Amino acid sequence: MSLENEMSNNASSQSSRANFNKKRTNLNNLVSGLGKLPPQAVDLEEAVLGALMLEKNALSEVIDILKPDSFYKESHQKIFQAIYNLFQKTSPIDLLTVVAELRQMGALEMVGGAYYITQLTDRVVSAANIEYHARIISQKYIQRELIKVSTEIINSSYDETSDIFDLLDHAEKSLFDIAQNNLRRDSRKMDDIMREAINNLELLRDRTDGLTGIPSGLTALDRMTSGWQPSDLVIIAARPAMGKTAFVLSVARNAAVDHQRPVVVFSLEMSSVQLVNRLIAGETEIEQEKLKKGNLADHEWQQLHSRIGRLTEAPIIIDDTPALNVFEFRAKCRRLKAQYDIQMVIVDYLQLMHGKSEGKGGGNREQEIGSISRSLKSVAKELNIPVLALSQLSRAVESRPGNSKRPMLSDLRESGSIEQDADMVLFLYRPEYYGITEDEEGRSTQGVGEVIIAKHRNGETGLVPLKFVGKYVKFVDLDDDFSGMPPEGGSFSDLGGGFGSAMSPSDNFGNFGGGITMPSRMNDMPDDAPF
Repeated sequence: MSLENEMSNNASSQSSRANFNKKRTNLNNLVSGLGKLPPQAVDLEEAVLGALMLEKNALSEVIDILKPDSFYKESHQKIFQAIYNLFQKTSPIDLLTVVAELRQMGALEMVGGAYYITQLTDRVVSAANIEYHARIISQKYIQRELIKVSTEIINSSYDETSDIFDLLDHAEKSLFDIAQNNLRRDSRKMDDIMREAINNLELLRDRTDGLTGIPSGLTALDRMTSGWQPSDLVIIAARPAMGKTAFVLSVARNAAVDHQRPVVVFSLEMSSVQLVNRLIAGETEIEQEKLKKGNLADHEWQQLHSRIGRLTEAPIIIDDTPALNVFEFRAKCRRLKAQYDIQMVIVDYLQLMHGKSEGKGGGNREQEIGSISRSLKSVAKELNIPVLALSQLSRAVESRPGNSKRPMLSDLRESGSIEQDADMVLFLYRPEYYGITEDEEGRSTQGVGEVIIAKHRNGETGLVPLKFVGKYVKFVDLDDDFSGMPPEGGSFSDLGGGFGSAMSPSDNFGNFGGGITMPSRMNDMPDDAPF
């Protein structure tokens, strides 16, 4: 028995020694790998630079692929910069002009003199494969950047003082930037931007709808805003039960179904199924209460299945992760942009987000809300898409005397940074919620909702009347014969901007089909959550 134990112990010892040797070998391989030369293709760099000085139109084939930093050798970076300078000045590009440009840059001797430039052209027969060669050079550059970023991440990971969530965010942003920076340029000269601006104006000249952003599908609102603009942070605020979620779902549906713009909705208050039930109610024009109870007649079941086809196919993504923090929000938006090319983000709602991860301290609630609003704005600018964020209003609205219940900017809860960061601030207001049944001219306010544009950084402010259909949980345009309600005690111009008269109703809103992509994760919010 003792012999068997001894043999067993020897076998165990040999196994442990083998595992140790294997780990040591892996560690040695890692250490030796750190001493390798960075990825490079110097021979191809020489071939590309030589071809650029030989062929007249060669640069046009690689101008969107290469930049000076793409080259491994510093001398090659300088030579390409000289070639690019000549291109910008519309000067001819050849051996003599490149040498002259390098001399003017004070870099001729650093790159090896005119003799080295001549050698580059001697090594090239033609520029037939220059684009293929340029892509290999670009790939090597991306590999070097990945190694650089990875090394920084490794070093920071060993630093015990590093904030892990900041490190994760920095790591993901760095990797995202590598991909984005090799598809577009971050810094551009005025003449280049001017050409693009003029081209855009020429394209807009032929458009009759006046839309330059993502359409809301609400005619009067689009007339004032020209759609939700890229890189804008739009705050949509109201008291509970005013219809905030109904409004943004109507907007999301119109953008995704009617215009095929991918939209993501981050729902921190309601589950994805609850949101879809609301969309179905507006789609099929079956009352939400019936859908909630499943109490549908036979013809309503037929109506349900016949009208949800387009909705099922719409590019709408719903994320109902509860207690979402800004780190998760930024990370998810970047991934969704890369995967689905999302065109608009909706957050329902801002006050339910967290500025830091659970368990981390840092300032009061107003400072945390300020951090969240800045993060929303940075995502809008980074991804060049509009971000619509719902926000709660303070109870100051309720305490005002008389019928003056329309919200103001000062009513924004924890409003210090929200108002500052937002490009647009919209308020939703329904007079009938406060028991106001008629306006000053005696017209019924039943089913009437208002969108008050209180702040518009790049346009006019004012008031847009809409129709709120509560039983179908949606906003649509008003009827043609309704001219809208002016602010109490004044006119629409008192709100700081004009507004178009009511537009034709969206009678076919119930036929809006389109598809929805939903994650499996859901929260446990009740089905009877307020509008």
